[in-house]
Amino acid sequence: MPSSATGPGAPAAAPSTAPAAAPSRRELNKAATRQAIIDAALGLLRANGPGNFTVEEIADAAGISRRTFFNYFGSTDAVIASVTHGFLDTALQQFRLRPVTEPILEAARASLMALADPMTIAPLAELYTLGQSNPQLNRSELEAWDHCTAEIIEAARSRFTGPAGALDELYLRALAGSVIACGKAAMDLWFDRCHGDLSPASLSTLRQLLIDSMSLLGSGFTSPAAAPAAASTATPSPDRF
Repeated sequence: MPSSATGPGAPAAAPSTAPAAAPSRRELNKAATRQAIIDAALGLLRANGPGNFTVEEIADAAGISRRTFFNYFGSTDAVIASVTHGFLDTALQQFRLRPVTEPILEAARASLMALADPMTIAPLAELYTLGQSNPQLNRSELEAWDHCTAEIIEAARSRFTGPAGALDELYLRALAGSVIACGKAAMDLWFDRCHGDLSPASLSTLRQLLIDSMSLLGSGFTSPAAAPAAASTATPSPDRF
């Protein structure tokens, strides 16, 4: 039975443990076509730079028609933005599997840890690196991150229950905005340290920075030097994230 609590800490009912149905052949084919379009766009982006290729060129490189392209994406920019969205979707899939009694930011950190293969982050890191020397791509990437805020809000909302309107919208929006800001900070620091290196070791560093940024947010940005002392004396708050 759902909890009767109505504040941000009220857990939602546990998610169903029934196994998801295996994707159909049609769904697998659609996913393969979508990925082929993304791979073709990234190839042209590397070769030509942002804004220097067309929908037709992407379609030709992916081996599809222009009409098929528009069944999946509305523009070349939408294809590029889907890389950022795809990473978030993968992380949110892990987030939704976390126990609903787990504090949100602990669940977020655990979700990133579940992405054990650092190559999962490679397309995201590559786009970020390319954007550092191209204002157009950088602006597009920032817009993609901001667009992801709504998805994080809904994922967080799904973990709570109670009367309609009981959940504080400011809490949700501030939380989602903070998660996005921490993600950007981790990307910035990774680029400063690794200069866009896409080796497995460098991507492992980026993955750890993303995890650590969620830990900082979850601790209320406790100073690293003060953390051991605080941990020994602090009483856990019932309203922790």
